[in-house]
Amino acid sequence: MKKYLSLLVVIWLAGCASADWRTASREPAGIAPDPVTEKNAVIEVYAADAFSWRGWFAVHTWLAVKSQNVDSYTVYEVVGWGVDQGRPALRQYTTATPDRYWYGAKPYKVLSVTGDKAQRLIPQITQAVARYPWANQYRLFPGPNSNTFPAWVGKQVPELELDMPFSAIGSGYAD
Repeated sequence: MKKYLSLLVVIWLAGCASADWRTASREPAGIAPDPVTEKNAVIEVYAADAFSWRGWFAVHTWLAVKSQNVDSYTVYEVVGWGVDQGRPALRQYTTATPDRYWYGAKPYKVLSVTGDKAQRLIPQITQAVARYPWANQYRLFPGPNSNTFPAWVGKQVPELELDMPFSAIGSGYAD
């Protein structure tokens, strides 16, 4: 028993001693369609292990949209950093690389929609983002958090057919 307890302590300490978030990779993963060459509309939802020990249990999710003939993505995500100082939890930015590592964790695609369906759904997604009820709130558990946001958008745009990962803790807050 003591042997197993020691092993758990070592694992726990290894997770707590992870790299500094300021130096963790934010490089593109290379899994998003290149917006310069991909002329069709694109909707992507990504997930990556949460930072540090939280990644053992949960993922961080975000969504990106690119309209037809546009050569960049608009990324929407919710983060808690700075909310207590008045920053909004819901953040939006434009980039050619929406698939960047989440502070050292490689993302994977949860959903990818391209072409006419994506072009038709993007205005609905944009409208849903504008109505997100917790844009200035963040709570790690039970939510609203980074996983609540895409889940809520998915409920507002059912044709998106978004199925959140099991480890997207907080996605049920939108129910």
